[in-house]
Amino acid sequence: MMPDLSPDPSLSWLDAHGSHYEIGLALGQWGADACQRHLVQSAAWAQVMAFRDHPGIGALHDLLHRHFPWIERELTGLAEGLGLPSQDVFLWNCRGDLWAMVPDGCTTVLQPQSLSHNEDGDPGFAGACGLARVRPIDAPAFVSFVYPGSLPGHTFAVNQAGVAITVNNIRAQGAQATGLPRMMLTRALLASQSPAQAITILRKHPRMGAFHLGIGQAGAPASFSVEFTQEAVSVQPVRQGRRVHANHAIHDTQQGLAQVITASSQHRQQRGDTLAQDTTNALEILRDTSDAQEPILRLSAQDTDHENTMATVHINLSGDTPQWLVYEPGQHQPLFRFDGLHRQA
Repeated sequence: MMPDLSPDPSLSWLDAHGSHYEIGLALGQWGADACQRHLVQSAAWAQVMAFRDHPGIGALHDLLHRHFPWIERELTGLAEGLGLPSQDVFLWNCRGDLWAMVPDGCTTVLQPQSLSHNEDGDPGFAGACGLARVRPIDAPAFVSFVYPGSLPGHTFAVNQAGVAITVNNIRAQGAQATGLPRMMLTRALLASQSPAQAITILRKHPRMGAFHLGIGQAGAPASFSVEFTQEAVSVQPVRQGRRVHANHAIHDTQQGLAQVITASSQHRQQRGDTLAQDTTNALEILRDTSDAQEPILRLSAQDTDHENTMATVHINLSGDTPQWLVYEPGQHQPLFRFDGLHRQA
């Protein structure tokens, strides 16, 4: 099934529906040019492809087939649409489990009834990312930010149950191939009917890599800061005030985690914590560039983690449906407005 997409100078719009294989195929066809132009030529791709002969890869395949065969079908379609070997596409969607230094970052501001988020990623994909409205025939629909070559669910998304999720990279080290790859787990969360169900999915399944999630639902009084690793799932409700989370584990229960904390992540966390104590609103926190070397809003070609901000989202969860805005990096006028999953003119 060919994707129905309309181009935009910075973010494209993709509407994919049908079986999980058809959805993967549409996502692959949408991202094929960018993957051929940039991804397969990149140092990050070469680093991840070095794991082709890793003895644990077969176990990861088996776990996915056992627990989420429908995600396996999406990956099959994705690989066909991209015109790339299915094993390579599978590996790329395991990248953060296998290699701690993948170019994925992000910063999130969590409040009781809102989630705000900078989506930071590989600047080689600037102008090639998009928003996808995905409507499976047998699962809840959702809208997600998407990168070429990757499953939805590891960025920011809102589903038809009013559940909103944001995702930050955690550069965990030493994980064994005895759990599900993290991007496949977060893809599964997009079918959740509530934050509680999403957290249950994380707790009941074996995990390999690590992520931080902001999770909330329209009309609910609290959002949740969730860090999951191979060893544990840590959940902190946000019932008042606000919290900032850059891309490393900070919950007390994760203090023993072997992880890489880059200078960028450390500085963004420290600056965000400072700004969260004053009257600066969430979007101004995410636009902050006062630290010229390691800003929260990341636009430099010399970024020390080789990442740039691709988009910023503010998701208001105070009403019956999520009201959310997607901005180009650093901009004050939204590029997209949504009422639930409905894109507004």
